[in-house]
Amino acid sequence: MKKLFIFALMLMLSMSDFALGKVNPDQAPDQNEEAEIGNFDFIYGKQANLNEAFEQTEMLMSEAFSHLGARYRSGGKGPSAFDCSGFTSYVFKQQADMFIGASSRDQYARNTPISRKELQSGDLVFFTSPRSGRGVGHVGIVVDVDPISDTFTFIHASTNNGVVINSSTDQGYARRYVGARRVKRC
Repeated sequence: MKKLFIFALMLMLSMSDFALGKVNPDQAPDQNEEAEIGNFDFIYGKQANLNEAFEQTEMLMSEAFSHLGARYRSGGKGPSAFDCSGFTSYVFKQQADMFIGASSRDQYARNTPISRKELQSGDLVFFTSPRSGRGVGHVGIVVDVDPISDTFTFIHASTNNGVVINSSTDQGYARRYVGARRVKRC
């Protein structure tokens, strides 16, 4: 067993770039290569903007989480009781001083459409409700996204349980998903 391990290790080393003469240990790394590796702006944007966006989202989520357990009340705009759109509009107003729309339909129409693949924490997600037919009838705020399974968790004001966190895979929401919107922050 020991001989097999040594043989495999030697085979791997002999096939490495160093053994094949493709890497010169005395050669300094190419400056362009370092710049290219360190430049992720094309993916993530400028670092300052990234940090600011992260902080804004963190504060938004903190505000939303502070209302976990608040009761549901139709037409409720907070802070002790909410309906779904009252909750989302209250959170954005308190944290970012933004008006995102009064009803779930208004929020859906007013904010920037994004695909499910583009979802990020802080985005709005919309669902049908028993009274809305195929149209928008419910809204929540994305908490977390799993891009591998194409699922997300969201915080919202549920008619039965008040402000709670649910998953897009939960039975009551999986088939009712309508779309998502991003709120443009100033």
